[in-house]
Amino acid sequence: MKKAISLFLALLLTAALLLPALAVDPSQLPYSGNDRIPVIMIGGDGEPLYNAEGEHIFTLTELGKLTEKTDKKDMYEAVANVLQPFLLEGVLFNRWDNYYKNLEKEIGELTGDIKLDADGNPSNGSHISPARYEEMKRNMQTDKSAGKGYYDIYDYCFWYDWRLDPLLIADQLNDYIDGVLAATGAEKVAIVSRCIGTTVAVSYAAKYGTSKLNGVGLDGSCTAGGEFISDALSGNFKLDGNAIGRFLTDYDALGMLSVSEFALASLDLLTKSGALDAVTGISRETIYKKIMQGATSALALSTLFTMPCYWCFVTADRYEAAKTNVFGAPGSEKRQQYAGLIEKLDAYHNTVRLHLSDIMRGFGENGVNTGVISKYGFQIVPICASGDAVADQYASVTSSSFGATASTLYDTLPEDYVAGREAEGKGRYISADRQVDASTCLYPDSTWFIKGARHGNWLSAENEILYTVTTADRQLTTADLPYTQFIVYNDAEKTVSPMTAENCHTEYWTADPSADHPKTVFERLKAFFDALIRWFRALFKKDKR
Repeated sequence: MKKAISLFLALLLTAALLLPALAVDPSQLPYSGNDRIPVIMIGGDGEPLYNAEGEHIFTLTELGKLTEKTDKKDMYEAVANVLQPFLLEGVLFNRWDNYYKNLEKEIGELTGDIKLDADGNPSNGSHISPARYEEMKRNMQTDKSAGKGYYDIYDYCFWYDWRLDPLLIADQLNDYIDGVLAATGAEKVAIVSRCIGTTVAVSYAAKYGTSKLNGVGLDGSCTAGGEFISDALSGNFKLDGNAIGRFLTDYDALGMLSVSEFALASLDLLTKSGALDAVTGISRETIYKKIMQGATSALALSTLFTMPCYWCFVTADRYEAAKTNVFGAPGSEKRQQYAGLIEKLDAYHNTVRLHLSDIMRGFGENGVNTGVISKYGFQIVPICASGDAVADQYASVTSSSFGATASTLYDTLPEDYVAGREAEGKGRYISADRQVDASTCLYPDSTWFIKGARHGNWLSAENEILYTVTTADRQLTTADLPYTQFIVYNDAEKTVSPMTAENCHTEYWTADPSADHPKTVFERLKAFFDALIRWFRALFKKDKR
């Protein structure tokens, strides 16, 4: 049972990646800052893909529709091809190789148009729209301030094949920067980057330095790691019914997925009764441990993890474990088969990941204005051991802010910790909800936190902050802008405001440690009966409809 759930969640991992997809809004906003500095916007994943004939084949928002391209008969046959070796050879005789091979083959046929080859390159000539490259060529020959007297944040968008190696994309970015500088006559550019785009910005700095940069903005960064991928690829799965419930509640509240109250109540009852833990505990000691690594490898290599970009989510301390989990031990058949891809992954690891702190510090040391935006208030994708992290759905606030100290979503920073910070004169860095301490960030005075805005929701306030910081003639801080360091986003009203003790509780759920992780018999009984009552209420509502 746990294996089946884990496979479902592993597929959910790939489906969840569609949400950070960037759809650039070209509208202009009245930003402050030095509007004579050209800004290069680097978005995240999600740019539509086309085949060699120029036909549209894929957009991340269509990930869930891949099966629509498959005949039902073929789909049933594919399921049978996976289930048969799972049941007959695996469960009965403890032989799993054919199950792994069939799982990778059948899923790989669904994603064959978009996944990369064993060297980490497009295998069928797929690419982003040629129109995007033509647009960039025109940009490299055009001063886009002409006629308006300023540069906007979307004037010089940098489009790239988000699947590829960030170090390769950095070469393309360098050419683009040179072209923009030549076209505008400017001495430097500013970079504003989002999600996976932040790995491109940092890779560029690692390879080409910072001499052409006036400023760098990093928004919703995954460069320091995204725990839901890092943990999953390295085998650090954790199935937590409470986390799954919070995750589904977030998606339902945001209108991204319709989840019935009865379904949520049923999941909560299974969790609070201990039934979910009991079932998964039994399977963990039988099938689960034996096949997890092989299944992770099959799922990874048949979906999105032939793409170097998503390996950037893996943290430095989990990289070697993730490689072993996906490609096997050194010298294995898969290590040899995917040697070209691994070479790219290792190059990024050795050039960027292991030197990330030095690269980041280098911005400030070399006079490059630096702005960071980190978001939180949501349940991280619930397939990892970091399920209790204060996060934006994909990365913890500690990762995306490059070092903030944070509580878990079940508690706040300890009183003695806060008192110590206040005694040091650093009380201003503590969030009103007492969950985040910004003083430990790499850039504590130019890192902003937005609670209540999910990872893939790029607000105009974020654009204004990063445009202003990256184009300024000096390093601006949180004291220089009209936005406080800690901000609350109201999704219903689409507004932002300074975080206060009154407006800071934006979560769509309540994380109750005594109910979710009871320590006494009384707490366990109370949690169970509360869940049972909610289940009956949801059932009656369901029946009335």
